[in-house]
Amino acid sequence: MSALLKLAHLIDALNDRFGSIAKWAVFLSCFISAANAAVRYAFNYSSNAFLEIQWYLFAACVMLGASQVLRVNEHVRVDVVYGRFPARGRVYIDLFGLIFFLLPVMALMLYFSFPLFLKMFHSGEMSGNAGGLIRWPAMLMLPLGFAMVLLQGVSEIIKRIGWLQHKYEMDTHYERPLQ
Repeated sequence: MSALLKLAHLIDALNDRFGSIAKWAVFLSCFISAANAAVRYAFNYSSNAFLEIQWYLFAACVMLGASQVLRVNEHVRVDVVYGRFPARGRVYIDLFGLIFFLLPVMALMLYFSFPLFLKMFHSGEMSGNAGGLIRWPAMLMLPLGFAMVLLQGVSEIIKRIGWLQHKYEMDTHYERPLQ
């Protein structure tokens, strides 16, 4: 279990890095959006590249930030009975959801998105808009994001099993969202 917990910590550290990239993607997207608006009104100039880079950065924010949200346990839950269970019951519910829902869905999404990325990368597909950008960097965010959520799911499974075996300490406190 010790080696698995080290693997979980490596995955967590990797997702921290991608979470930092997602954080900067939000900042850059806002900055580019504001600069684009200022240039458009001040100099009557705009470019499709400015608009497209914003949604590329938004894709990075969402796809690279999703695994970080899972890591810090701030993801959305469908809370019907989850909050009524003791910590041990919630950990078992988490394990069930991670193993039977998250991992298979992320593996399937990775399976379908990676060939699309490869196709765009090899073809060098460009945006249909004048002055548009190449598309593969945005498409890369799909398989990369799904892979990172898949890895973080493995990390969360390891940590929960470690917690059940009293070999890993984690915060199992659950605060019901405001309704």
